[in-house]
Amino acid sequence: MDSDEGYNYEFDEDEECSEDSAADEHEDDLGEVELVEAGLGVSERAGICGEGGGGVLGPGPGGEEDDDYRYEVLTAEQILQHMVECIREVNEVIQNPATITRILLSHFNWDKEKLMERYFDGNLEKLFSECHVINPSKKSRTRQMNTRSSAQDMPCQICYLNYPNSYFTGLECGHKFCMQCWSEYLTTKIIEEGMGQTISCPAHGCDILVDDNTVMRLITDSKVKLKYQHLITNSFVECNRLLKWCPAPDCHHVVKVQYPDAKPVRCKCGRQFCFNCGENWHDPVKCKWLKKWIKKCDDDSETSNWIAANTKECPKCHVTIEKDGGCNHMVCRNQNCKAEFCWVCLGPWEPHGSAWYNCNRYNEDDAKAARDAQERSRAALQRYLFYCNRYMNHMQSLRFEHKLYAQVKQKMEEMQQHNMSWIEVQFLKKAVDVLCQCRSTLMYTYVFAFYLKKNNQSIIFENNQADLENATEVLSGYLERDISQDSLQDIKQKVQDKYRYCESRRRVLLLHVHEGYEKDLWEYIED
Repeated sequence: MDSDEGYNYEFDEDEECSEDSAADEHEDDLGEVELVEAGLGVSERAGICGEGGGGVLGPGPGGEEDDDYRYEVLTAEQILQHMVECIREVNEVIQNPATITRILLSHFNWDKEKLMERYFDGNLEKLFSECHVINPSKKSRTRQMNTRSSAQDMPCQICYLNYPNSYFTGLECGHKFCMQCWSEYLTTKIIEEGMGQTISCPAHGCDILVDDNTVMRLITDSKVKLKYQHLITNSFVECNRLLKWCPAPDCHHVVKVQYPDAKPVRCKCGRQFCFNCGENWHDPVKCKWLKKWIKKCDDDSETSNWIAANTKECPKCHVTIEKDGGCNHMVCRNQNCKAEFCWVCLGPWEPHGSAWYNCNRYNEDDAKAARDAQERSRAALQRYLFYCNRYMNHMQSLRFEHKLYAQVKQKMEEMQQHNMSWIEVQFLKKAVDVLCQCRSTLMYTYVFAFYLKKNNQSIIFENNQADLENATEVLSGYLERDISQDSLQDIKQKVQDKYRYCESRRRVLLLHVHEGYEKDLWEYIED
């Protein structure tokens, strides 16, 4: 994900000065970083059940988010500053140009400890070779020779036009080309190919990477510069296991954690997601099974397999025919064909001839295997559709729950006109918050159940699931009722009782699932 905000990151040769000044410039910004503690109530969080699943979803185990899992929500400028600080911390030890250090860190996915370990293991030449950079402590004789002034024009090895020696530039590898070719080469790599940290020298067979200072010096188009900075920053986030872009559309915040784990985090935009996989928070199902489920839902092979098992083409006119009976004597429904054939072997249907005799006598085992496979395919499809339909139903309901907030707001205003205070009517909003949490949890319980093998614990889980689902539907019905002055007190009591019951049952269900994880009680069906 690339941020569209403009960065003010200068990759200068005076790296120490530029970094120190950048650090001073953003020092106040770092003080504004919000340290989020994931224990807030839903009504206190930003965002509510946005369309497409981008709003408030269910919290963590037991109905509450993990207070111990602390994280920061950073802006694009703060991420840039964080990257500069990482480079400066490493440079205080290894004393290299900042742009070279950035390439080294990028090679090790911004793992400072791993870089330090390799840097001081006594084999620097191998390290710089793996990172595709020239050791800055060594002077290149080729570079020294090429930098000497010369009055004679020389041809560029890309465009073959003659230019003065002063119009040529290159990297420490010694390959030099005219500035116009360099600019066009870098622009193509950045804009058309989307390359940032992996742009190599344009010389044939040379794998030395172009440093940031060279890119910023040779490119004059501000849009290309900005795109390059975005690519570098995005690479920094993608490679860093402690950072994750917010998956919400058009959101350019990054979540920074103290250690990576499958825990819920919430961006300032209101989007709650799993830090491990980046999907909406999906308790109680684990990331592994959720990914398999999403892939399964996106793949039409389930339906295709069923169609393949239940339909065949007429051997004469190739019209698709579905088998809807037990008899293998098929008649093509194409009025212009009417061919009769055997469903098993697709040969002509001749009850007293060799085709019928051979098919039923010599291919009896094959016919039985085909029927068994067809039944298995049908049963697997029906099971998949059972869980998929319920998963999609809760997802659809969750997407439409945001309309309830508008309705509840209107009802709250009406109730205040019936001599109720603002505090007294807050139970309606709390009820919608709980309803959204229950919908989300139920949606993912069907993913969990799809891969779950039957045992005593799974029966308990299904009972808890059914109880929560029934209570959630009743609560949803209460919130959609019209409230009159006569029914005001009655509906208030019913809503409060029901959302408290839903909260309790949801907590029981999640605690049971997580207890099963801890004690290894669950058995799974592998695809």
